[in-house]
Amino acid sequence: MKSAHWIQRTHLFRPDEYICSACDASCKKPYKVCPSCGTTMKKAKYDSSWVDEAEGFYT
Repeated sequence: MKSAHWIQRTHLFRPDEYICSACDASCKKPYKVCPSCGTTMKKAKYDSSWVDEAEGFYT
């Protein structure tokens, strides 16, 4: 049985989303098992891409 992790992507004006590292499915919360591919999840890793969104407003 393989395992993966959630990638937590934070946005400025939208709720956080969690992306499966195995199948790239997007969910609203970090489940213990990915609803798309059925892979067991270990933990979430934070993705700071929201900084790029904020920078776009100031340029």
